[in-house]
Amino acid sequence: MHDSARTKHDCATPPVRLWPGLRFAAIGVAATALCIAAFAGTPVQGGALPSPLFPADNWWNLDVSAAPVDPNSASFISFINSGSVKRMHPDCGGDVSPGSADIYGFPYIDVDSTQPKKAVSFLYADESDGVDHDTGQSYPFYPIPDEAITQAHWIEGGPPGIVDLRRSADRHILIVDRDNQYLYELYNVFFDGTRWQAGSGAFFDLKTNNRRPEGWTSADAAGLAILPGLMRYEEVYGPDEIRHAFRVTVRATNGYVYPASHRAGSNPLALPMGARLRLKAGTDISKYAPEIQKIFRAMKKYGLIVADNGTDMYVSGTYDTRWNNDILNPAFSSITASDFEIVELGYEPPSGPPVSTFFPHLALGGGYTTVFALINTGGTAASASLTLTDQQGAPLAASMGGSSGSVFQLTIPSGAVRILTATAPSSADPTKAGWALLQSTGGSLDGVATFRYTTGGVLRGTAGVMVSQPTESATIPVDNDDALERFTGVALANPGDQEIRVQIRLLDQDGNVTQTVSPASLNPLGARKQVAAFLHQLVPATLRFRGSMVLTTGGSGQFVATALLQDRGMLSAIPVVK
Repeated sequence: MHDSARTKHDCATPPVRLWPGLRFAAIGVAATALCIAAFAGTPVQGGALPSPLFPADNWWNLDVSAAPVDPNSASFISFINSGSVKRMHPDCGGDVSPGSADIYGFPYIDVDSTQPKKAVSFLYADESDGVDHDTGQSYPFYPIPDEAITQAHWIEGGPPGIVDLRRSADRHILIVDRDNQYLYELYNVFFDGTRWQAGSGAFFDLKTNNRRPEGWTSADAAGLAILPGLMRYEEVYGPDEIRHAFRVTVRATNGYVYPASHRAGSNPLALPMGARLRLKAGTDISKYAPEIQKIFRAMKKYGLIVADNGTDMYVSGTYDTRWNNDILNPAFSSITASDFEIVELGYEPPSGPPVSTFFPHLALGGGYTTVFALINTGGTAASASLTLTDQQGAPLAASMGGSSGSVFQLTIPSGAVRILTATAPSSADPTKAGWALLQSTGGSLDGVATFRYTTGGVLRGTAGVMVSQPTESATIPVDNDDALERFTGVALANPGDQEIRVQIRLLDQDGNVTQTVSPASLNPLGARKQVAAFLHQLVPATLRFRGSMVLTTGGSGQFVATALLQDRGMLSAIPVVK
């Protein structure tokens, strides 16, 4: 092993520069040229890539917007800022000057499965792929195009491979085999006239989440892949959100944490390799251009992963002559290290099959809001999603926790509580009822959904609904008396994918069956649909009835339910009796 080796990968990081006059190339012409080259099997500098790279649950693509903050976050940020306030900088761009070999950012090469493989001699052969580790001999493994030997712009830094710059630059080569979805990355390369040499090399199957062996480097000091963490022009200016974290460098590190596998520093005040910085949720990004807002939204959701030693707060991007750093540089420079926080070191989302619990009733709009109070009583953090569904089984749109939609993601540390208020998207929206599904991994979640009714700024009613589990039968005590304006009802949802049928059996106080009915609104009850009604609406002639109602599906499926009680206009909810 060589833990002390390569304490600084990014030894030749370009200085901050503005590039006036750099504008966007014609996308149509570039795309046409790419298609022709790809069809012919010719290697391409740059090219179309899937987004995101690696599976959706890979660490590069992990949503950490609700992950816990590390207890030492402030100290780590203070160390980054020591000496002077560190400002963020985009490490991407085009040519250093028109027609020059020197470039900014990482180029990458797109090849097909027929590209011939080359053997590479490594300085760190014991931690590189393409090597027989029993003999230490390299074998043909890396699909490096011959163009990279003599042509500029195929290798990081710009000059061709035959130029030896190993003492002054990192000289990465990134290659994607588009047919097999393989990624090959090399560090500190040089073609000596006979064969390729490099510091280290790594292979990644983009269809898997395989990490490097513990203690192994890659083409990056942290042992991570480089390409998935780059800002890419087509993502920034494309129609979709960016769905991955970015690669960032800091001047010093201390060991490593998941997802990294390799150390390249031991400063006790510094972050470890693999640490994740997250742009604080409260950072105002509304003043920036739309494409900059998109980048910063990704930093809030996925963060920055420390991948190498280099210049503090340099965020890596691709070599692409379409970048306009007259826009990027000032926007990035306005964000400092103090605008970030450190996610809990080594954070991993909880694993295992999700646990599902349900809130059988909620209400939004027309004066109603629903407050979800969730508590994690387990010994580990819980990762959860909360899905809102209307009475017709369709997604129920809401605003909650600064986000909008029908599905909300959150992470709750052990012993912690999260209070989330769901409101209708617009204050003018009419009342909509429905139910909610809470799915979680890790921890042990419990909670209550309290829907509140307010008119004229005055709270008129409130009722709390506890989480419940699906069942084939449930019993609700009934004490109806219309003269006293006291009524009993039920909110019942079908969380399954098949319709169910629900029968109601009424029992008097002595347990004698008085009626058995199958209300039309419950027969059938379609997949994911919900009904909330009082007993006298489901079964006439029960305005005055004391006893119980038993709801059963007769084996047709399961439902979730809560009892609704109204007394002189005041509404409350209680769990059903199984």
